[in-house]
Amino acid sequence: MLRPHTAFAVLLFSALLPVGFASSAAADVKPGAVCDHQPAADASSPAGAVVVDSRVDNDLYLKTQASPAGTTFWLRPGTHTLGSDEFGQVVPKDRDVYLGAPGAVLDGRGVNRAAFTQEASDVVIRNLTIQHFAALQDQGVVNHDSGAHWVIEHNTIQDNKGAAMMAGDRQEVRANCLRNNGQYGMNAYRTGDGITGLVVEGNEISGNNTDDWEQKVTGCGCSGGVKFWAVNGADVRGNWIHHNHGAGLWADTNDNDFLVQDNLIEDNESEGLFYEISYNLEVAGNTFRRNALKMGRDFAGRGDNFPVGALYLSESGGESRVPARTAKIDIHDNAFEDNWSGITLWENADRFCNSPANTSSGSCTKLVSPTSACAQPAIASRPRYDDCRWKTQQVDIHGNTFSFDPGRIGCTGGLCGRMAVLANFGSYPEWSPYKGAGVSDAITSSQGNHFRGNTYSGPWTFVAHDTSRTLTAAQWQAAPYSQDACSSFTGGTPAC
Repeated sequence: MLRPHTAFAVLLFSALLPVGFASSAAADVKPGAVCDHQPAADASSPAGAVVVDSRVDNDLYLKTQASPAGTTFWLRPGTHTLGSDEFGQVVPKDRDVYLGAPGAVLDGRGVNRAAFTQEASDVVIRNLTIQHFAALQDQGVVNHDSGAHWVIEHNTIQDNKGAAMMAGDRQEVRANCLRNNGQYGMNAYRTGDGITGLVVEGNEISGNNTDDWEQKVTGCGCSGGVKFWAVNGADVRGNWIHHNHGAGLWADTNDNDFLVQDNLIEDNESEGLFYEISYNLEVAGNTFRRNALKMGRDFAGRGDNFPVGALYLSESGGESRVPARTAKIDIHDNAFEDNWSGITLWENADRFCNSPANTSSGSCTKLVSPTSACAQPAIASRPRYDDCRWKTQQVDIHGNTFSFDPGRIGCTGGLCGRMAVLANFGSYPEWSPYKGAGVSDAITSSQGNHFRGNTYSGPWTFVAHDTSRTLTAAQWQAAPYSQDACSSFTGGTPAC
C-alpha cells in the first residue's frame, strides 16, 4: 500500500503508414478514446424487454424486483432515479441485462450510495450514463458487491464518490468512460479468495481521485485510475489511461499473471504503472508519456532523491512456483516519452511477512502460510529466509525506447531521467534477518534483473544498489552492474 479490439486499430493504423513516416504518429491514435463518443445503440426497446420509465422515480428498482432472473430492461431516454434513501439501489438477478437508450442517465443525485448491488452473476450493463452516486471509501457504484462475470460496456460512469465500479471474477470491462470519480475508475478488490480472470479493454480511464484520498488519509495507498488487489489473471489492453490524480494503474498485494498491453498511459500525476508486492507480469507495446511529473517534482522539492519512475516495480518479480502465463516480469517493446523517469526496480529490505514495516498488514507472500511462520528462528534460514519476502527478481527489460528532454518536463535539478535497480539498508525490526546491505546486493546482482537491447535518447543517468550510487551509461554497462548490454544511448538501433 505505502510506497514509500482498439489495440488492433492502432496496429492497423501503423501498418498503413507510408514508408519513412514517423512511427510516433501511431501513438497519436488514442486507444479507448470513448468519453463523449459512445455509440448511439439500443434506440428502441428490444423484443421482450421490460421498459423502464424515467418519469417514475425508482421504476428501475421496482421492475427489477418484480421480474424473473434473466430479464432484459430497457431504460428510456431521460434521467432515472432511485428514491431518496441512501440505500436506494438496483438489485439484479442472475443474467439480468440493463440497456440504456441514447440519453438514458441513472443519477444518484448525491444521495444513493450505489447503483447496482449484491452478488448476482452474468449481469450485463450497457449504454448507460451512471453518475452522482455517493459510494463510501473503497466501495464502488456498479457491481458494489463483486458479483461474478458482469459485462460492463459502453457506459459512462462519472462524477461519483468512491469507485465507479468494483470487480468480480471474470468481469469484462469494455469501452467504458470512467472519469472524474472521487477515488477510482475501478477498484478490483474482493474479500476472501480475490478475483480471477479480469478483462479491462478499450476503456478511457481519466481524472479519477478527485477527492485526493492520499491527502484525506495520509499514506492510505487508495487512489488512482484503477487499483488491483489479489487479482489472479488480468488482461489490461488497449485503454487510454490519463490525467488521473495518482497512479494510472496500481496493482497492490499478491496480484499475479497480468498482461498490460497496447495501452496509452499518459499525464498521470504519479506512476503510469505501479506493480507492488506481486508476481508474474508482461508489459508490452504500451506508450508511457508524461507520467509522474507532479510526484517527481514533489519529491525533488523536498530533497528526496528516490528515483520516481513512470513504471515502478516494488518488491515484485517473476516466480515459477506461482502459476501464470509467464514466470518473469517481461517489459518489452514499450515507448517511454518525457516521463519524470523511466523504470524503477525497488525492494524495501524491511518489508516482509510478519514485519511491522509491511504496510499490507496481515498479508504474506503466496509461498508461506500462515504469516506467523515468518518469525525467528525459522526466518533466518532457508527456505523461510527466501520465501518470507516479496522479491524484485527475474525482471527482463528489453526492446524499449526511452526518450526525454528535461526542459520539456520542467526538471532542473538532475533528479529526473533516471533508471534504477536498488534497495535500502535493512535496519528494522530488531529481529530481522535482512539487516545491512544484503537485499541491495541481491536485487542488483543476483536476482536475475536485466536491462538489455533498449534505446535511449536524452541525458539519462542510472541508479544502482542504493540511492547514493548514480552512474553514467558507461558505468551502468560495466562490471559489477553489467546492465543494458547491446543498448544504444544515442537514440540509435541497439547493437544486438
